[in-house]
Amino acid sequence: MKVKMASGISLALSLVLFTGCSNDEPAKKESTSHNTEDHAKETQKNKDQSKTNEHNKNADQNKPSDDSKNSGGKVSQDPESKDGQEQKKNDPSEPTQDHKKPKPPAKNDDSVSVVAHPESIPVLVNKRSKLPEDYSPSDLVYPDVPFIFSEKIEKRMMRKEAATALENMFAAAKKDGINLTGVSAYRSHATQTALFNNYAKRDGYEKARTYSALPGTSEHETGLAIDVAGDGGKCPAQDCFGGTPEAKWLAKNAPDFGFIIRYPEGKENVTGYKYEPWHIRYVGTSVSKKIVAKHETLEEYFNAVPVTNGE
Repeated sequence: MKVKMASGISLALSLVLFTGCSNDEPAKKESTSHNTEDHAKETQKNKDQSKTNEHNKNADQNKPSDDSKNSGGKVSQDPESKDGQEQKKNDPSEPTQDHKKPKPPAKNDDSVSVVAHPESIPVLVNKRSKLPEDYSPSDLVYPDVPFIFSEKIEKRMMRKEAATALENMFAAAKKDGINLTGVSAYRSHATQTALFNNYAKRDGYEKARTYSALPGTSEHETGLAIDVAGDGGKCPAQDCFGGTPEAKWLAKNAPDFGFIIRYPEGKENVTGYKYEPWHIRYVGTSVSKKIVAKHETLEEYFNAVPVTNGE
């Protein structure tokens, strides 16, 4: 009896132990299953977040910058972009806007007046007194004197009265053994504009103004001025003309024919130009003789303000 009871107790204990183990295993499996699912969800979440970050990064890279917004929202891939354009802009081989259209300093704007009677023979034209832009002499002719070129072109012309006086002066010089040659006489407003712009591009605006006139302020536009050279075109409009027999003859005899050396030596502060022994200007004999007698310039004859005052 005791043996049977002991066997029964042992069997019962075995059943209890077996049942306990069986109940724990599903719990462990369930716990493991939950942990696996949580890990999978976390991994998927990290992948999704990574994709989102990558998408945002690409979007930022493709987003137009402020510069591209200003240009219509397009990102330029042109090699001549902003940096390229800046480099091209500073390229000295490319002329600047100031080299294409030289402009006088603002301080001179108010000091330049337009002459009222441009057709007057002794008219004063200089850096402070300019011709009307639409002025063109109505009596231009070709003087019968030798020039350094043979073509009958614009710069060979002069106003009729000045042309006649030039012919007489050249003839008188020839009798004295002096052979003069014409270099450049009349220039239109358009021609003077192109000429000055070329000089300004080459030497700079301020330097160009010391030997060339702004459009409208050139005596050549009057049809009363001419540049001359020696025999066969020797020293045409060059400093070397100053010491030649031709230059000496002109300085002495030109006033007898109504011409003056327009830009004499030592008067640069009055005329605004350096000494030009080759540049003669017709003003008529009554005026030319008075100017020479007093060793004056045309500015001083008219009591005009010296050109360089205030400049």
